[in-house]
Amino acid sequence: MNQLIARTALPKTILNWCCFSLILAIIGLSFASRYGRFLTQWLGGIRGRDWSAISAVIDVVSVIQQTEQGRYGEYIVGYLATLSYFYRNPELQMGEYSRMFDEEGDAQAWAAAYKGRAIMVHIDPRNPSNSVLRKEEL
Repeated sequence: MNQLIARTALPKTILNWCCFSLILAIIGLSFASRYGRFLTQWLGGIRGRDWSAISAVIDVVSVIQQTEQGRYGEYIVGYLATLSYFYRNPELQMGEYSRMFDEEGDAQAWAAAYKGRAIMVHIDPRNPSNSVLRKEEL
């Protein structure tokens, strides 16, 4: 009888682990799709720490409402404020830095505070068109 219990318990355990793994994968994909841009920005900031710095100007700012489809329609999840900066190395290049806000007014005020401002960005020595604006440089 103990062998019968052991045989029936094993598939349930494997099934539980498969379901658990699937749920973790779905949660991970959901997280990556929502916050992937910020994860990439954060990793770039770490990687760009040792790159040489060059002067740039924040010329374009924007705030875009971010929505998600829910059970009862679309709902607002936040406001994405993006700073677009330009630099020459030796050609004219462009980069972006984004931040998410809960309130539109906060996002607009933050973005407007940086419009026209000179900043330092870090340039990839292997690819000058790749740059990083680190949070500490703002």
